[in-house]
Amino acid sequence: MPLRQSAGNSHPPFSRRAGVDQPMRRMNPVSARLMLFVSMAVLAVQPATAQSILRDSETEKLFNDMSRPLIEAAQLDPKNVKIVMVNDPEINAFVAGGQIVYIHSGLITSADNANQVQGVIAHELGHVVGGHVIRFGEGAKQATGISIISLVLGGLAMAAGAGEAAMGAMALGQQVAMGSFLAFTRAQETSADLAGVSYLSKAGISGQGSIQFFKKLQNQEYRLAVYATDSYNRTHPLSSERVATLTDLYKKDPAWNRPTDPALEARFQRVRAKLIGFISDKEAVLRTYPPSDQSVPAHYARAYAYHRMGDRDAALREADALLATAPNDPFYLELKGQILLESGKPMEALEPLRMAVRKAPDQPMIQAMLGHALLATEKNENLPEAERVLRASIGRDNEQPFAWYQLGVIYDRKGDLPRASLATAERYSLEGQPKLALANAERALKGIPQGTPDFLRAQDIAMVSRTEVEKDRKGRGRREQ
Repeated sequence: MPLRQSAGNSHPPFSRRAGVDQPMRRMNPVSARLMLFVSMAVLAVQPATAQSILRDSETEKLFNDMSRPLIEAAQLDPKNVKIVMVNDPEINAFVAGGQIVYIHSGLITSADNANQVQGVIAHELGHVVGGHVIRFGEGAKQATGISIISLVLGGLAMAAGAGEAAMGAMALGQQVAMGSFLAFTRAQETSADLAGVSYLSKAGISGQGSIQFFKKLQNQEYRLAVYATDSYNRTHPLSSERVATLTDLYKKDPAWNRPTDPALEARFQRVRAKLIGFISDKEAVLRTYPPSDQSVPAHYARAYAYHRMGDRDAALREADALLATAPNDPFYLELKGQILLESGKPMEALEPLRMAVRKAPDQPMIQAMLGHALLATEKNENLPEAERVLRASIGRDNEQPFAWYQLGVIYDRKGDLPRASLATAERYSLEGQPKLALANAERALKGIPQGTPDFLRAQDIAMVSRTEVEKDRKGRGRREQ
C-alpha cells in the first residue's frame, strides 16, 4: 500500500510525562533534579514505539534489501529484524528493545543517498547486538544509587545542623550521578559506532555514507549553537569526535571507495521522493521537484502532493507518466489504483490494483488495497474475491489494522457476526485499544466453536487485553492517589 499512517501498538514514552512533572513543583531543587533524572531514566527504557508509523510496500521492501547484508554481518536473522519508519521530522533513529530499528521520516528525507541510511542502520544494529536497551538499566541503577547515597548523607548532615554542607553534598551527588549516567550512554554510543564499522566492512559496504551523515549532524550542532569542546555533558559523543575517529577506521577498509549498487540507489531516490510528496506541503514539493523535472522521483513526489491536495487529474497524469516508463511496475500500478480508489472511483481502481497484485503477489499491503477497492464497489459479487485477497494479505502480514477492519465488514455483510467481532478485536488490539479489543474478543468467543483456531485466537486476544485493561486501571488508581 502506498504510504499510510497507522497507530503504534504501544504508548510512547512521553505519555506519562505530565504525571512526572506535577509532583516536582512541591520539591526542593535538589530533590526535583533527582526526580527528573530518575524519570528520564525510566522513560528512556520504556517501549518507544511511536504512535504514528508510516507503512509502505515499496519502502519496506527497500529497507529489507538495503539492511539484509548488514543484518547478516551482525549475525542476526533477517526474518527477525524489522526496520520501521516513524512519522517524525527529526533526523533520528533508535532502538527500543527487541530487534526493531525505528527510523524517523526526517532522516530519510534529509539523507542524500542510500549509503547514508545504511550507515545509520549499521549503528543501530550495534545497539541491538549489544543489548543496550536492556543494559540501559545498569547505568541508571548506578547513577540513581549515587544520588540516593548523596541524599542520605545530606540528610545526616542536616540532622547534625550543617544545612549548607547538606545541600552541597546533595548537589555534588546529583552532578556525579548525572556524569556517571551520561558517561554510560556515551560508552554505548561509541560501542555502537565501532560495531557499525564492523558490520559495514563485513558486508562490503562503504563507510563514506556514515561519515557524510555524521557531518550532517555536525552541521546541525553548529546551527543549534552546540559549541562544546568535549562531550562531558552529552549522552552522545560530539559528531566532530565521531567523524575524526570513524574516518580513520573507514578509510582503511577495502570497501571505502566501493560505490552503492546503482539499482539500489535509484530505488532509494524513488522512496525518498514519494515520502517527501506524502509529508510535505505542495509548495515545498514543487520547489524540490518543479514541473520541469521529468525524472522518476519528481513524478513520484508530485503525484503524492497533487493527490493529497485533491487534484485527481494532476495526480493521475503523474502516475501515468511513471507507468509510461515501466508499465508493469507494481508500485506505479498501486499508486494509480490508490489515487482512483481514494478519489471515489473504486471500479476504475480494480484494473491497476489487480495487475499490481499479479506483478507482486508477495506484497500484502497491495493485496489489502485491492480488497478495500473490491469492498468499496458495494457489489455483492465482489465479496468473495475481497475476502480471498484480504485473507491472503493478513496471512502474510497480520499487523494491518485497516485490513482487519475491511475483513470485519465482509463478515458482517455475510452475517458471520462472531468472526466480524474477532476481526474487530484484532484491529483494536493492533491499535492499542485493549478495552475495545477485550469486548469484541469476548463477543467472538460466544459464537465461535470451541477448540477451533479462531476460538483460540479470540482467547489469546481476550487474555492479553484483559491484562492491559487491568494494568491501565491500576495505573489510573495510582495517579489519582
